[in-house]
Amino acid sequence: MKLYYSPGACSLSPHIALLEAGLPYDLVKVDLRAKKLENGDDYLKVNPKGQVPALGLDNGEVVTEGPVIVQMIADKAAGKNLAPARDSAERYKLQEWLNFVTTELHKNFGPMFSPVLGDDAKAFFKDRLMAKFRYLDAALAGRDYLMGKQFTVADGYLFTMLSWADRMKFDFSALPNLVAYKARVAARPTVQEALTKEGLMKAA
Repeated sequence: MKLYYSPGACSLSPHIALLEAGLPYDLVKVDLRAKKLENGDDYLKVNPKGQVPALGLDNGEVVTEGPVIVQMIADKAAGKNLAPARDSAERYKLQEWLNFVTTELHKNFGPMFSPVLGDDAKAFFKDRLMAKFRYLDAALAGRDYLMGKQFTVADGYLFTMLSWADRMKFDFSALPNLVAYKARVAARPTVQEALTKEGLMKAA
């Protein structure tokens, strides 16, 4: 498999999942602004959406959209318990968390990276995100991970968003459960390996 990624982008989530799953893969770096691969090839021929992550399968197919990719990875390594069994009540709970992260966190971060958006607008999105992070802090009370004691692919995704929050100077001092959770995930060897391979150790 080939993981098309950009350092620090949301492709970090499937990168962590691949390492947790112990599956063989190749990393292919993408210049998102130029839409080019390192060898100069047109990335839009791989993924016409022009975004990362994209996962190239051994059969030549390409899968896009992070929440789908990480579930596929988890299902390819079912023994690692990175996702509950398909069609189980717990699997739907995992999908609920993945959907929350992608819609409530990921999409609200987007405008904050915009070079043309004003400070007032960015402050609006930051306030909106802080409300979501306060919800997460409460939800993580008494839990090691989003699903309880077991690390899942949803945790790799949330960790990626928390690393973005670091870059944006979010103040989590009043959210002790979230701070402890981030440190717990960051300490996992696979997370450290993914950060190292992408040149992102400071993100931890």
